[in-house]
Amino acid sequence: MKRANLIDADSMAAAIFDGAVVVLSGSGGGLVEPDHITEAIERRFLLTGHPRDLTLIHALGIGDGVTSGISRFAHEGMVKRVIGGHWTWSRPMQKLAREEHIEAYTLPAGVIQTLIREAGAGRHGLVTHIGLDTFADPRHGGGRVNARAQEDLVEVVTLGGKELLWYKPFEIDFAIVRGTTADMQGNLTSREEPADIDAFAAALAAHNRGGRVFAQVRDVSATPIMPARAVTVPGVLVDDICVYADQKQTTAAGYDPAISGEMPAPDTRTPPPLPEGIRYIIAKRAAKELEPGACVNFGYGLPDGIPAVAHAEGVDISWTVIEQGSHNGELLGGDLFGATRHASAILKSNDQFDLFSGGGIDIAFLGMGELDAQGNVNVSWLGENIVGPGGFVDITQRTRKVVFCGTFEAKGLEVELEDGQVRIRRHGSVPKLVEQVRHITFSGRRARADGQKVIYVTERAVFELAAEGLRLIEVAPGVDLVRDVLERMPFDVSVHPSLRERAEQSSQTATASTS
Repeated sequence: MKRANLIDADSMAAAIFDGAVVVLSGSGGGLVEPDHITEAIERRFLLTGHPRDLTLIHALGIGDGVTSGISRFAHEGMVKRVIGGHWTWSRPMQKLAREEHIEAYTLPAGVIQTLIREAGAGRHGLVTHIGLDTFADPRHGGGRVNARAQEDLVEVVTLGGKELLWYKPFEIDFAIVRGTTADMQGNLTSREEPADIDAFAAALAAHNRGGRVFAQVRDVSATPIMPARAVTVPGVLVDDICVYADQKQTTAAGYDPAISGEMPAPDTRTPPPLPEGIRYIIAKRAAKELEPGACVNFGYGLPDGIPAVAHAEGVDISWTVIEQGSHNGELLGGDLFGATRHASAILKSNDQFDLFSGGGIDIAFLGMGELDAQGNVNVSWLGENIVGPGGFVDITQRTRKVVFCGTFEAKGLEVELEDGQVRIRRHGSVPKLVEQVRHITFSGRRARADGQKVIYVTERAVFELAAEGLRLIEVAPGVDLVRDVLERMPFDVSVHPSLRERAEQSSQTATASTS
């Protein structure tokens, strides 16, 4: 019978050869992050200059946002190509991409995870609707995010008269994964982790393509992992295991059974704190889009305050899901977004993305960086650095109703809620409504073709996606329709009939006051 091969992290690092393709599993905030191994790889490179010219593939942002995770590879010469779903967890890697030191690509996180799984299954890449009309579509860049990225990773294909995207296959030399415990057969369990992420898919891809699988665990059990269903990655796929006794569940703490789903929710829980200021104004309006019995996704940032508002107002949220795999968990938010407490189920991320891709979400509440006249949204490339979409594209492309949440302007915006009235004390200097978004993370054209309902909520106005593009449907009490909304938009917008008369009256009043 196979026996676990226990070696140290430095030996693993020494085995990685120049030019290798490495898949790193995990998520931000230290979720299932094999940082003891990646630290050893970084240490070897800094001492010897090897391994170099690596291709690094990761679906989600990984690390503590400072030194760990993706940042372990962010040294000039260490990587030649990065295919990442989320880049903001490593400013050094963003810098390498911005300064053209690497070939930089970003693709939807679910696409990357599924493509890894398809590699393990020996299938020829991934054919899917996910990414059509977005930045991943070769007609909009094909996932390239700098000039050095020249290879075509995606093609448009037609099957049975239907337009789809073909994401090309890749070979994988090494998969680096993590579990809580290994047994003497090399089986891994992640039962005390916040999530499984894509560890099985990564291990499958490396093993079945003739590569090697390195696993980090907190401890090794002398007895088999039981029940057998608790095994996340079977030992047949695992080549080498290193033990790191100081492994943490997240970057914030040791091990909390509530976060790993091993502790049921108490009968009574402390209500989540309400968001404040602009966050509260937007969350309160967005919460009106909740529907009884809906399966709901809440994204990172402004949307994570909506559950608190719903709780305070006695609105029931039937079922929640996030891309890391949790169902009905209490969102931790911030740097630990992706981890939850008291989840009722935790799936592999691959399986969760299958749920999303097939249309299993009823309502998604997501952030909004830029918005244009066609209803396109950008969250994946803002400012000088590539951000990446994470699970944004996978979530939004087949959800029945999508609610985007974001401020009308940025940088210096000051808004207060006073006696139920929204008071704009100071306008922001950076518009978020633009003629054309820089990066199409959500396609208004595709949403109209697919019949999705799309709402855009800001602190002062609410828009919907109509046949002609963006349509203004609400203005917050206390906000001047013309001065605070229409005159501060760089494009003309359709106005709902219920607001037209108000707009005309406001315009006439403004004209009379200046004559």
